[in-house]
Order: sequence, then structure tokens, then C-alpha cells
Amino acid sequence: MAPRYRVTLTDEERSKLETISSKGKRAARTVLYARALLLLDVGEPGPRWTVVKVAESLGVTTRSLEHLKKRFVEEGFTAAITRKKRVKPPRKIQFGREFEVHLLALACSPAPEGHERWTVRLLAEKMVELKMVSSVSLMTVCNTLKKTNVSLT
Repeated sequence: MAPRYRVTLTDEERSKLETISSKGKRAARTVLYARALLLLDVGEPGPRWTVVKVAESLGVTTRSLEHLKKRFVEEGFTAAITRKKRVKPPRKIQFGREFEVHLLALACSPAPEGHERWTVRLLAEKMVELKMVSSVSLMTVCNTLKKTNVSLT
């Protein structure tokens, strides 16, 4: 069965890939993909390695090489070696610096009546009661206190 995507590099693309794989500082993945494309080239000057042989020599899976070949053929040279831009923006920080400040101030304040000291559950409930946040898990409170080296004991 013939390979679905064939990588045929032009002389210009070949020289760019050789430069990327041998000179300067670049992301390891970019260098790895550049080497893979050079080895997968089926053009006249290319070494004509099989996907399995390239995968073994570079320490990647054959599936990732097939995806690389597909990106090169369908999207072009730069899309194949550069990292894809994130489609979905990163999540908004829900519990930022302001949350930490209020939590620490609360944890350092005197414990509520009827309690000897603050507990993680009491802190979480008080943060919701004070409308600092709409809801907060106990683990978020616990991890925030741990991150800031605050002990409730």
C-alpha cells in the first residue's frame, strides 16, 4: 500500500531544515520535526527512509510522523515545524492574588465564636459568606494555604 502523504522538499526547504536542525538555539520539538522531515523526504536528494526507520532513529512514534507528514502536505512548511496556536484561550484565573490576600487575612484573624481555631471548611464557608467567591472547594483553600506556608495549627 502506497503512503498516503509524501514529503517532497524543495531545495530551499531542505536548506532551511538543515539550518534549523544544525545551527542556533531552537525548541527541541522544532529540531526533531526538522530532522524527521529531512529523513522522510522522497524527493531526488532525499534519503528515502521508511516511516518505521525514522521513528526508531528519532525515538518518536510512527503515528506522530504520519501527522507531521499530513501537516506538511496540507498546511505547508511552517505549519509542520512550528507549534500550533491555541484555539481556545486560557482559562481566566478564578482564584487570583486578591483571593489569596483575603484568605490569608481571614486565616490570621481570630477564630469565630465557638471554635478554637480556623479549619479549612470554616475558611471556605466564610469566604463564600463574605461573597469573596461564589463557591470554593476545600482543596483550593488547602492548596492556597500550603502554597503560602500558612499553618492553621
